[in-house]
Amino acid sequence: MPETSSLWPLLWLALAGWVLCLLSPILTPFIVAMLLAYLGDPLVDRLETWRLPRTLAVTLVFCVTLGTLLLVLLILLPRLESQFIHLGQKLPQYLDWLRVHSSPYLPGLMTEGEGGVDLQALGAALARRWQNAGSLLAGLWGSVSSSGLVLLGWFTNVLLIPVLTFYLLRDWDDLVAAVHALLPRRSAALWGRLARESDEVLGAFLRGQLLVMFLLGVIYTTGLWLIGLDFALLIGMFAGLVSFVPYLGLIVGILVAGVASVLQFQGPGELHWVIAVFVLGQLLEGSLLTPRLVGERIGLHPVAVIFAVMAGGQLYGFFGILLALPVAAVAMVLLRHLLETYRASELYSQSR
Repeated sequence: MPETSSLWPLLWLALAGWVLCLLSPILTPFIVAMLLAYLGDPLVDRLETWRLPRTLAVTLVFCVTLGTLLLVLLILLPRLESQFIHLGQKLPQYLDWLRVHSSPYLPGLMTEGEGGVDLQALGAALARRWQNAGSLLAGLWGSVSSSGLVLLGWFTNVLLIPVLTFYLLRDWDDLVAAVHALLPRRSAALWGRLARESDEVLGAFLRGQLLVMFLLGVIYTTGLWLIGLDFALLIGMFAGLVSFVPYLGLIVGILVAGVASVLQFQGPGELHWVIAVFVLGQLLEGSLLTPRLVGERIGLHPVAVIFAVMAGGQLYGFFGILLALPVAAVAMVLLRHLLETYRASELYSQSR
């Protein structure tokens, strides 16, 4: 019969999971702020070595990061908005071409009678809805009347993130020291070693993966722009954004850009160039970007990444997706420690 004390860690773990499930709707800005503070802390520590006070170093890092993010948004958002509007204007033309060229192969689906789909009417309706929106900002403003509370909650979270990030970044070292002080003294050295290994894996993985995603977005966007695709920025950046799941950026990018290419160029003439762009990006990511920026030793297995993202989304929604990869990286360190402990134990030696 196991001792009662050995069950306490499992009970605390179950309780923590239950509390996280209950609070997940409000925890997203806190998790985002913690990740941003964690990523910015090494730079603040570096500035502190130059004899800058902690608060001044945090202020400098915070202002530079926020200014860079705002500059990127000011550059990207107008271009993305113009591509959305252009897509709305082109939809009727694309659907009409699709109706003409697919009707010989799908006569039952493309007929306008009973049971068929009138793509011309569908395209006109979509174009009207798109033009009524006017722009992304107009669409967001129009949603206030129907989902004002949801939009207000989203806006509040956006405002909370920089505030929480600043205070967490300022007090990060104190928080780490407080957690370390709570560790049992007998096992403090072990937990300290595991924490340092987790920090090495998690920090390198997060910083490297974010940079890989951005560079892939730039590579995809540049390649599609050279081909002449109208929606190169929209498709390329989206493919780079979802590339944190292995091969998802490649698959989604080829599918979406392939469809856009066929519709824009009225046929599959440029499809091979689209495939070449994403295959080249994938080769660069696998042979250069990930080994240099993330590292093979600390990279998570693709199956582990996919499972972590799906499990996090299933359990906690968007909050779980944000937390999935950091938890998986730390779990990899703990699993490696357990495996080393098992191999050094008598149980393993007796089994040989």
